[in-house]
Amino acid sequence: VIYAGREAGMNFWKEKYAQKTEARTLGDIIKGADIFMGLSGPGVLTQEHVMSMADQPLILAMSNPVPEIMPELAKEVRPDAILATGRSDYPNQVNNVLCFPFIFRGALDCGATTINDEMKAACVEALASLARKEATDVVNEAYAGEELRFGPEYLIPKPFDPRLIEEVPVAVVAAAMKSGVATRPIEDLEAYRKKLHEFVNRTGLFMQPFIDIARRNPEKIVYPEGENRDILLAVQAVVDEGVAHPILLGQPDVIRERIDQFGLRLVPGEDIEVINPAEADHDKRYSQFYHKLVGRSGVTVEGAQNLVRSNSTVLAAVMVAIGDANGLICGKVGRFESHFRDIHDVLGANKYISSLCPLLLPNGPLFIADSFLNVDPTVDEIVATTRASIDLVRHFGIKPKVALLSHSNFGTSKAESAVKMHKAAEILRRELPKVEIDGEMHSYSALNEALRNTVFPDANLTGRANLLIMPNLDTANIALGLIRSLTDALLIGPLLSGLRKPAHIVIPSVTSRGIFNMTAFTVAEIHRRADSSNG
Repeated sequence: VIYAGREAGMNFWKEKYAQKTEARTLGDIIKGADIFMGLSGPGVLTQEHVMSMADQPLILAMSNPVPEIMPELAKEVRPDAILATGRSDYPNQVNNVLCFPFIFRGALDCGATTINDEMKAACVEALASLARKEATDVVNEAYAGEELRFGPEYLIPKPFDPRLIEEVPVAVVAAAMKSGVATRPIEDLEAYRKKLHEFVNRTGLFMQPFIDIARRNPEKIVYPEGENRDILLAVQAVVDEGVAHPILLGQPDVIRERIDQFGLRLVPGEDIEVINPAEADHDKRYSQFYHKLVGRSGVTVEGAQNLVRSNSTVLAAVMVAIGDANGLICGKVGRFESHFRDIHDVLGANKYISSLCPLLLPNGPLFIADSFLNVDPTVDEIVATTRASIDLVRHFGIKPKVALLSHSNFGTSKAESAVKMHKAAEILRRELPKVEIDGEMHSYSALNEALRNTVFPDANLTGRANLLIMPNLDTANIALGLIRSLTDALLIGPLLSGLRKPAHIVIPSVTSRGIFNMTAFTVAEIHRRADSSNG
């Protein structure tokens, strides 16, 4: 114990902490203590010491690699103890990687002349705030099997949390400016946050226009799989960003339990609307509407009632058709084909329905159609798919460069599939003279201008094609799978076009961020359709 009057081993720094006390050992001083902060060596803290501490003691055993007491020994005698160490194989790892890179980032970005106490405190506050938020997909995947919810086992954000780069530097910059040490003040901290966000979220910049539209005019979006974990995580982000008014279908008790389980901040009745499918059709309004649509397909009145109660995708589609919701997102659970059939039966089509898959690659976005819906489209259907895909690509603010793909390269084969793509390309070039479109061609010719010019220098296409139209479902789906598996491509979608009302079907492997992106896109689509009909 460093006590007033002690002479042995004392120095200037220790003198600052000297206290008037009769205690001379750790055993004397630790009785009733709330916190133990260890910066010493292995085994300094014993089980007897821990037993004498106050209720729910906080033990920060920082000696590394062997802490002052091993967590399992402390827990053995004090199950209520809250522990943190410097080791990654125990909960609550205290690691300087949580703060140093981000303090430096903020300090350098604002030209801070020093790193002062205010900036350090801001870093601590940002970390504390982040720990109370729900864990991200990246963190959950890296620490599979751990329940990452704020509490005794999760007091500190994990080193892999991608949000550190945007939360901590912003707080540090704000503190530097407030304390007067920033030589390059950053006036727009929200824009600075977005810039940092782009380092870890590759879809952020690509989707930002849709997010901005959705924030200005959020709409009601219904999620049939409202009990699903990734849906709930996505909805938390939707609420935080203000891009939509979420409606969750599911058992209210289960949804509330899972909100608590995942450490979310959603409040049913305030942030979200929760509808129990078993009780939603109490006035038969939904089932009566549904029966009018499918009654001539062999579905009885009772069958319609049962489907509305038991099939949440059907219920969600009916809600959108009636106007109780403006759009829907489903597909996290179940087969794509089943969801599509349920949606199509209710919403119907106002033109040919197709899907488009935007892929974010290191060298730019690439769009593929149609990987999910049409097995063997005709010439006219290829034309319709291409037209719809061109419109969607333009909505991303990208100039479409279209290649119709085949095993044939500018007439080298007269096979039926090659002729189909050749004819479709002719029609499209004639009908859309201002759009760069050509085919039929090899995929390599589409993506390599130099090679294409050696084969057919007069192609109506410059540079690298960014919209690839496939001859059938097999080739489109296989190409999509290969690109996603062999590259670092991120998928947005699939995006559906041709339905009468906005509805999209995600794939089961979609992350919560992907669901958030689809929500923003759907809300923006609602407004785009409204503007188009009004214009």
